[in-house]
Amino acid sequence: MKGRTVTTAVPAILLLAVLLAACSPFRPDARTEPAAPLPTGYTLYSAQPVETGKWWEALGNAELNHLVETALTANFDLEQAWARLRQVRAVAVQYSAGKYPTLDATGDYKHTRSYTKGAKDGATTSETHAVGLEAGYELDLWGRVEAEAKGGELDYRASREDLNASAMTVAGEVVSRWLEIQSQRRKERIVEEQIKTNLTYLELIELRFRNSISTALDVYQQRQNLAKVKALLPPIKSQEQLLLNELALLMGRPAGSVTLAEAEVPEPRELPGLGLPADLLANRPDVRSAGLALSSADWSVAAARADRLPSLTLAGTGQFTGAQLGTIFDNWILTLAGAVVGPIFDGGYRRAEVDKARAVVDEKLGAYKSTVYTAFKEVEDALAEEKWQKEYLDALSAQLEASRVSLREAVSRYAQGLDDYLPVLSALMSVQELEVTMATERTNLMLYRVALYRALGGTWTDSLADPSLAADDANTEQTGTKG
Repeated sequence: MKGRTVTTAVPAILLLAVLLAACSPFRPDARTEPAAPLPTGYTLYSAQPVETGKWWEALGNAELNHLVETALTANFDLEQAWARLRQVRAVAVQYSAGKYPTLDATGDYKHTRSYTKGAKDGATTSETHAVGLEAGYELDLWGRVEAEAKGGELDYRASREDLNASAMTVAGEVVSRWLEIQSQRRKERIVEEQIKTNLTYLELIELRFRNSISTALDVYQQRQNLAKVKALLPPIKSQEQLLLNELALLMGRPAGSVTLAEAEVPEPRELPGLGLPADLLANRPDVRSAGLALSSADWSVAAARADRLPSLTLAGTGQFTGAQLGTIFDNWILTLAGAVVGPIFDGGYRRAEVDKARAVVDEKLGAYKSTVYTAFKEVEDALAEEKWQKEYLDALSAQLEASRVSLREAVSRYAQGLDDYLPVLSALMSVQELEVTMATERTNLMLYRVALYRALGGTWTDSLADPSLAADDANTEQTGTKG
């Protein structure tokens, strides 16, 4: 009767342990209230639908599209991000492994030779052969293993979002460099036209000087202005080359290996769909990453609290033994065991681990709030910059038109001998400086639009695949074809 009681109690204890494990008393509570509440709208409004795809394709340049796609597969920062993601994925698998039992194969061979003084046979030998299996399993009574596995999964997802954020940065940088290169080429064409214009003015003034209509000072001043304009070309060409080198690095290529066809800097279209500020929580990968890191920290607290309670481990061993290989399967041994380990005194180590985990949660919460409000600020900054840049360009256009009218009037008065050459020179320099400034500021307007696209985020990065895995699959397929 007593043996039956013990036999019945064992399954009952196991069932109770399983039920306790299912309870997970330290599971973190869901965060129902927003950690960082956002305003209900932006300062500007757009009736356009929210676009979360590849925004640069709207610029309508096939070469630019190719540049971005190349960078997304060959950029060195993204290559490192993919490698980090694989590392975190491996760690997540290691954490999840604790939810399953372990099974190990064992083998043992022992050869013993002993000698007894005075014995009839002198020395004796013996051999032992053994093969078997060892199994172990920790019952997750308090949810520690589940918490660690959940934290590892969230860390992996956060790492993927970090990669997505890097991809968005790379795409934006490629588009920005392309725009800046085209802007430098536009300024180069403007300066070359200005050099021709100044040469024409110089020839006319020299002709007038030879006819004693103009002074030598007029000639020297025009020569000075011509030299000044010519001096603009080397920095422009230098900056273009530097930008090309930066673009090559973004694409994972050596400097000097990238060439671009000339294209006009496009004008920004109507304001893209902004959606609501709350959409940033889903569309910005850095915000998603910060949120996942916060959730992972919550689960770390659960794991640290559960680690302060006893753990129950089950172990089993099955083994075949024999004095000879031929008889090894004639004898077998089966062992089942359970072990309970609980902390009694650890100098406050586990309690301090809980305090540390809670402090990490506070840190991650602060980081999440900062990331959310930074995302909102970047959208507002881009909107403000574009709005005021448009007004600035309108003012510059009016100024340029006024300068051109002033130049025509100054040239007319100079030709009639009513004024000296200084008003002409002043107006000419004003027009030419404004022409270069307009080219720069029109590009800046487009760069602010790029900043807006980057600030709004998107979901196009979800379709990115690890280039190294794709290369491995291609190599495997090629090897199979050859075989």
